[in-house]
Amino acid sequence: MEYRQLGRTDIEVSVICLGTMTYGEQNTENEGHAQMDMALDHGVNFFDTAEMYAVPARAETYGETERIIGTWLKNRNKRDDVVIATKVSGPSPMKHIRGGKSILDRANVMQAIDGSLKRLQTDYIDLYQVHWPSRKANYFSKLGYVHDENDQSLAIEETLDALVECMDAGKARTIGVSNETPWGMMQYLNLSKSTNQRIVSIQNPYNLLNRTFEVGLAEIAHREGVGLLAYSPLGFGTLTGKYLGGQWPDEARLTRFKEFKRYLTDGGQQATKAYVELAKQYRLNPAQTALAYVNSRPFLTSNIIGATTLEQLEVNLNSANIKLDDSILEEIEKIHTANPNPCP
Repeated sequence: MEYRQLGRTDIEVSVICLGTMTYGEQNTENEGHAQMDMALDHGVNFFDTAEMYAVPARAETYGETERIIGTWLKNRNKRDDVVIATKVSGPSPMKHIRGGKSILDRANVMQAIDGSLKRLQTDYIDLYQVHWPSRKANYFSKLGYVHDENDQSLAIEETLDALVECMDAGKARTIGVSNETPWGMMQYLNLSKSTNQRIVSIQNPYNLLNRTFEVGLAEIAHREGVGLLAYSPLGFGTLTGKYLGGQWPDEARLTRFKEFKRYLTDGGQQATKAYVELAKQYRLNPAQTALAYVNSRPFLTSNIIGATTLEQLEVNLNSANIKLDDSILEEIEKIHTANPNPCP
């Protein structure tokens, strides 16, 4: 397993991070524990979660993923061996998250981190992230930015001050952002000059169907030392090819939760078919090919994989051992040029 530096800190994280949002919905507590055991055995030291998980987000499963990770930490006595990342929810209509008033001010951030610490059964979080911005911007599959003159969202400075307070109190070792834009990234970085506590990472979607991170954020990641934690590297499983041709495998995520249509557009299916056929031409597993591509990006810190079965997880973990040669990388670029970012 390869390890990479988390921002400009002395923390090293595995290039594969285990995403856990299925725990408490598609995966039981025992299954979640088994996944974490397998990941650790493969050299993974990085686990990502969020207060709102499991997904789909429901009042009945709010915080359940963190609770399952917490019982694993307690039972295995491995806290010092792993890096735990979680997130505070931004504003949303979800009434079960702080009464539907989950703005990113001090009171909400403090309440959120204390809840996460309790469920995770730990005294500190290694990486505490803002799940999505307070302001209206182009994230969550929105490609273009549309300005709203009436947007009165909370200032980033207030959120950053709350995050820094979490660090000063010893509740968080580092801080990061998620679903952020280039403007938002630079605001956090510029404001941090007065606090001496920089964000260390950005968790955004990145996969063969959505490479929009490369447009403005990749340069910031390189120049500012704030690497990408890539989520949805398989496009909710579509890049395995299992949904091609109108297939709906039993118990697959998109079979169960058809509201997640982000990666099932006509353009996305067309591009997916091309990527799957390319992998097979090179006698590679399509899922491992898609993951290996993400792993190879120089602006990447860690690739957040997920699975619902141990068999799927082992395939995904082994992508860390695959290096794509120049010829297949050139073919990937040809497909991308013909099908640019069909699923932003």
